[in-house]
Amino acid sequence: MLFDRMSADMVKAMIEAIPAEVTVIDANDEVVGWNKHDKRLFHRPMTCIGMNFRDCHPKKSLDQVERLVGEMKSGKRDMARFWIDLPVGPEKKVHKILIEFYALRGDDGKYLGCLEFTQDVQYIRELEGQKRLMD
Repeated sequence: MLFDRMSADMVKAMIEAIPAEVTVIDANDEVVGWNKHDKRLFHRPMTCIGMNFRDCHPKKSLDQVERLVGEMKSGKRDMARFWIDLPVGPEKKVHKILIEFYALRGDDGKYLGCLEFTQDVQYIRELEGQKRLMD
């Protein structure tokens, strides 16, 4: 792996710099971490750390998330992608939010956990023309 030379501080800074929210659960379905704590679209209370994701996930989508994680554990699925419209910011303007789940697997293919990757993609959808590097 090419990241082996990175310090823990560099890895943390890299994850915080990604323009998306990342949440990770381990193979036992426990929430082990997330980024952008104070700026999240979907806030996670600190009490979620170490909890089973079922105990801190919104009930309205829990059935689908349980099925998805089960399929990742069994090897039936490695990724899922969906999107929603969500009011954002003080003006509550509706933005398109992309949500992706990725199975985390070791070099041997063993399931290690799941990564949830959430990104506000409204600005991408509104891009027009070109902008070259350093324009």
